[in-house]
Amino acid sequence: MAASRVRNERLAALMAEAKMTHGAVAMALSRLASENGSADLAPVSRQLVSYWVGGTKPSDKRIPPLLSELLSRKLGRTVTATDLGLPAGPASADSDLWRVDTLEALADLGRSDLSMDRRQAIGAMAYQVGALALPPTQWWTTAAATVRPATGRRVGQGDLAAVTDMIDLFSRIDQRRGGGHGRTAVVQYLNAEVEPLLHGRFATEELRRGMFAAAGELSYLAGWMAFDAAEHALAQRHFSIAVRLAAEADDAPLAGHVLRAMAHQANDLGHHRAAARVANASLDGARYRDASHRERSLLGVVHARTLASTGDTKGAARALARAEDDLSRADLDSGIEPQRVWFFGEASLAHETACTLRDSGDLDAAVREFRRSVRTRKAAAFPRTHAVTLGYLGVIEARQGGIEQACATWGRALDLMDGIRSGRTVRTAEQMVQALSPYRLRGISAVREVDARATAYLSNAS
Repeated sequence: MAASRVRNERLAALMAEAKMTHGAVAMALSRLASENGSADLAPVSRQLVSYWVGGTKPSDKRIPPLLSELLSRKLGRTVTATDLGLPAGPASADSDLWRVDTLEALADLGRSDLSMDRRQAIGAMAYQVGALALPPTQWWTTAAATVRPATGRRVGQGDLAAVTDMIDLFSRIDQRRGGGHGRTAVVQYLNAEVEPLLHGRFATEELRRGMFAAAGELSYLAGWMAFDAAEHALAQRHFSIAVRLAAEADDAPLAGHVLRAMAHQANDLGHHRAAARVANASLDGARYRDASHRERSLLGVVHARTLASTGDTKGAARALARAEDDLSRADLDSGIEPQRVWFFGEASLAHETACTLRDSGDLDAAVREFRRSVRTRKAAAFPRTHAVTLGYLGVIEARQGGIEQACATWGRALDLMDGIRSGRTVRTAEQMVQALSPYRLRGISAVREVDARATAYLSNAS
């Protein structure tokens, strides 16, 4: 039986290119499984990886997409399960979501997300780099022309107003308390109350498109909150459905807004080139042209971050300049801005600009922008983002030798983290603990205090 196996030369070659041993792959896969919500995956050992290289097919169908994601990150390009010589598994079907009916996909994801066996259902998912491949132009045209039979009740303008009020409420909770607070309520509301409205009878086409756009914003928000809670596979699926709903609403700026979020997520997960492609798509045609200046600025600054991550510092600088210019013109759009960009102002732009400059290697300029963000933001209204900004600033201050200044900055960040449930604040605290490691034995009281507080926060968040 064993003699019939054929060594998997594709997998072996890609591991060699990534300079990863069998043991390193095993350890990295275990970490990635936990990150992607597959913590119940059986432990991956060095010997198991050796079996796969030797030609044994993984028994757990979640392994191929996880291996694809791991090697895509290491190599900086998309690596599919087929490239690895492995069966793609059922999760890869999500990369072809564009062919599934939008409302069927919405209902299916809602059932999985809210079911009693949610852990098992979500654990079977994996973040898919391949799912970042966008559909062709004809798909968008066809989606916008979709005609559905009316099988539900009459839907009025008041229904749409109620949904938009709920979106605003949930969005403000997310900004204040993080994606871990209320996300289940968002999904429940989307699937139990909003999805049935999409099957209703609309008095006008404008009202129908408005309701589909509102559902798209709500699905986007569910995805953003999952992203913030570090449930990346789940976030990706909500984002994909949000794009589909935006397409059926023929709302190009909303589609661009969601694509921007997908690019942000991919960039954070290390898929920089794929992220840059999606960010570029978010700016394509009417997605940028028909957007308000505030939304244009948001799309542009995320594009700048992806360019910096791929080493295109000149392109990133040009994108930053355009984003600054767009935000300076936002007052021209007074009264016509979509509610989804209410949070984006000078402080947010400065934060994203600082991240871009940091990733471009200009730490001094990054510090200036992080401090501008801190100076111009109302911390009480945005405690999560403010804490993350302070955390990032402290990391650079520590790298530049100002450990006591960094501790003061981190102390302010930790003050804000109380009651926040966010994967990004957790990562911020982890960065504090890591940066403080070389100073623990030096007897610096500020180091001891911040280290203890960050450790306590991580303990409570686990």
